[in-house]
Amino acid sequence: QELDEMKRRLKEMEEEAAALRDMQAKVAKEMQGGDANASTAEAKEQVDARSVYVGNVDYACTPEEVQQHFQACGTVNRVTILTDKFGQPKGFAYVEFLEQEAVQEALNLNESELHGRQIKVSPKRTNVPGMKQRPPRGFNPYHAYPYRSYGAPYFPPYGYGRVPRFRRLTRYRPYF
Repeated sequence: QELDEMKRRLKEMEEEAAALRDMQAKVAKEMQGGDANASTAEAKEQVDARSVYVGNVDYACTPEEVQQHFQACGTVNRVTILTDKFGQPKGFAYVEFLEQEAVQEALNLNESELHGRQIKVSPKRTNVPGMKQRPPRGFNPYHAYPYRSYGAPYFPPYGYGRVPRFRRLTRYRPYF
């Protein structure tokens, strides 16, 4: 009798869990604004093709003011003013349009004035993964050689990569 009761409770809990999963999936789909494939690379490239970069934006400027400035070019879908970790604007924004033709119109607003500042408008570029990797630097004779194996650890007298510019006096001088 208790076993049947526990099986019934387990079945109810599984049904509730399935219902919750369905509800979470619906909410996640609504939060994406209907773009279920917005995270794919092709969709991002299409969005970037409809977007422009706006530089030298005034720090007191709001997204509504930027939208009003670009309203003549076409229908503005989204305005993003980037901020730092403290919530202060970084001084540039991205404007996404509904149609790609509006980007060409927006490029005509390059060097126009917004809030008394001359803004810079250019097409938004798509990030290429691995673009930030830099080639290794050239050989520096003052850096320690990493493959040294003399048994005991080696500690250079002035620290790694440091060479004295002149011979220091033997007297103790704390402020030099």
